[in-house]
Amino acid sequence: MNYHTPVMLWESINGLNIDPSGIYVDATFGGGGHSREILARLTEGRLFGLDQDKEAFSNIPANEKFCFIHGNFRFIRNYLRYYGISKVDGIMADLGISSHHIDMPDRGFSYNREARLDMRMNTASSFTAAGLINHYSRTELQRIFKTWGELENSRSLADAIIKYRENTEILYNHQLIEAVSSFIPSRHEKKYLSKLFQSLRIEVNREIFNLKELLLQSVRLLKKGGRLVIISYHSIEDRLVKNFIRYGNPEGEIRKDIYGNQKLFFKSINKKPFVPTDAEIKTNSRARSARLRIAEKMDD
Repeated sequence: MNYHTPVMLWESINGLNIDPSGIYVDATFGGGGHSREILARLTEGRLFGLDQDKEAFSNIPANEKFCFIHGNFRFIRNYLRYYGISKVDGIMADLGISSHHIDMPDRGFSYNREARLDMRMNTASSFTAAGLINHYSRTELQRIFKTWGELENSRSLADAIIKYRENTEILYNHQLIEAVSSFIPSRHEKKYLSKLFQSLRIEVNREIFNLKELLLQSVRLLKKGGRLVIISYHSIEDRLVKNFIRYGNPEGEIRKDIYGNQKLFFKSINKKPFVPTDAEIKTNSRARSARLRIAEKMDD
């Protein structure tokens, strides 16, 4: 089984503007597709690959220039400090879930296959989607459906789940779908369920919090002229990345110093995000929602 086909591989690698003797970070190692291409362009440089999923261990390349770190990228500065690294030449992240996660039913990421509601990127964590569905309050459920799934009928969904779980614990994806079936629009069933499952996955893995941490830490980690390369797969992620590059913060607020100057850290290399070509989408349909943004650090 192919672990994961790297999305917009050449666009993202070229976006890093690799220095053969530079230090780079692949914050989402996964199947190692992007990492292998970075390594191919290094001579005296080094690459650090991070992944919190223990299944990524099987993809580690036998290369002296590569160092694998088993952990969440929100701790990126601490991990690199352990290796004596304070500055790097480039950071890239291919966000979201891999094809491997989707194709493994026991991971519980897909609504298309019978599976337990798990959705943990880090299987050592005790917090699963089933735990969330069965123990979150009505207000908390409504919040995640509205905020992370951008579902307009979030209140109705929360009410339906509360009612269903009064009689039986919701442990499997088919139970969740049954609980909310009357609110799923028949003409847009797949899109709706994708958003529903997305909202649970984001909450279970704290994905937006982690992304904000990665972006904020990139300011101190990247050298002047260093590149930040991010591939996102839904509007919530892409909006955060765009705001951070444009305004210097994930919230998209115009913030000024005491002299009235707006402090910016990056300049955008591509004003509009790159998207996969029709040819790539034809061979890898899961790439269709991807958006690639590239930025360059302006100051040390």
